[in-house]
Amino acid sequence: MLSRIARPSAVLCRGLATSAQNNAKVAVLGASGGIGQPLSLLLKNSPLVSRLTLYDIAHTPGVAADLSHIETRANVKGYLGPEQLPDCLKGCDVVVIPAGVPRKPGMTRDDLFNTNASIVATLTTACAKYCPEAMICIISNPVNSTIPITSEVFKKHGVYNPNKIFGVTTLDIVRANTFVAELKGLDPARVSVPVIGGHAGKTIIPLISQCTPKVDFPQDQLEKLTGRIQEAGTEVVKAKAGAGSATLSMAYAGARFVFSLVDAMNGKEGVIECSFVRSEETESPYFSTPLLLGKNGIEKNLGIGKITPFEEKMVAEAMAELKASIKKGEDFAKNFK
Repeated sequence: MLSRIARPSAVLCRGLATSAQNNAKVAVLGASGGIGQPLSLLLKNSPLVSRLTLYDIAHTPGVAADLSHIETRANVKGYLGPEQLPDCLKGCDVVVIPAGVPRKPGMTRDDLFNTNASIVATLTTACAKYCPEAMICIISNPVNSTIPITSEVFKKHGVYNPNKIFGVTTLDIVRANTFVAELKGLDPARVSVPVIGGHAGKTIIPLISQCTPKVDFPQDQLEKLTGRIQEAGTEVVKAKAGAGSATLSMAYAGARFVFSLVDAMNGKEGVIECSFVRSEETESPYFSTPLLLGKNGIEKNLGIGKITPFEEKMVAEAMAELKASIKKGEDFAKNFK
């Protein structure tokens, strides 16, 4: 059976590009940060990318100069400060936004809200003005709120297309694949676990029952594994002891999602990734499920599929928190000047 989720094997280490369409113009907003720098490195390393524009409020000329020496064809340019943001965005096909403050020990993703909500609203306002047709990939937490913010900003500017706004939850899938592979002694590159719901705590719902290849766990082990996937971000925050959050694995996951998206935009068929998007699959107005990607973003929402009673219970228990986070984001955007 073919995996439902696009696999990253060879995604981050492709050979020579063959398609004439491999000319994606990608912008990274927040390119000097802990996620932005390794993410920009992975994007620079890909033959899919022909132009890479980097934006931040500090250090971008240095990051861009450093990356520009790498022997790949992507042309790199750095932009510094709000007055240079329009030039960074013009002509972009894909914009990736990892900008914001990282989590510190004891913080929830929601604790980041006040700072990151303003940052995302400001940056997506610029996107709506200067590259309204681009695919927008939001990494900045809390994703359960920053995606509704992005949607409201695009609506305000009359350029909203729900098929082009993505909350990048790929790290949850990457972690689920890795942890399942560790427990079962499998090659993680061949394991594929869809993760649905949202991107915080109990809203992260790994569908182990839909794993490829099929795996079984006793209930106690399944609960422990699920809890580890849900709290894996906190695991990294604690291990870094105040020095940051998941930056390297997030950069990998962000790059994986962008490459899948660009492949689909280039006409590759059957590209599937999970992402937190506008959705009618549940009573929550935004929800992550496997999506078939295409030239114009989301081609088809593949929905939740068949799930176990344990997974159904997790979906039901996530609803209140999801709806509250979404409303918080929408309310913020409506009052944002």
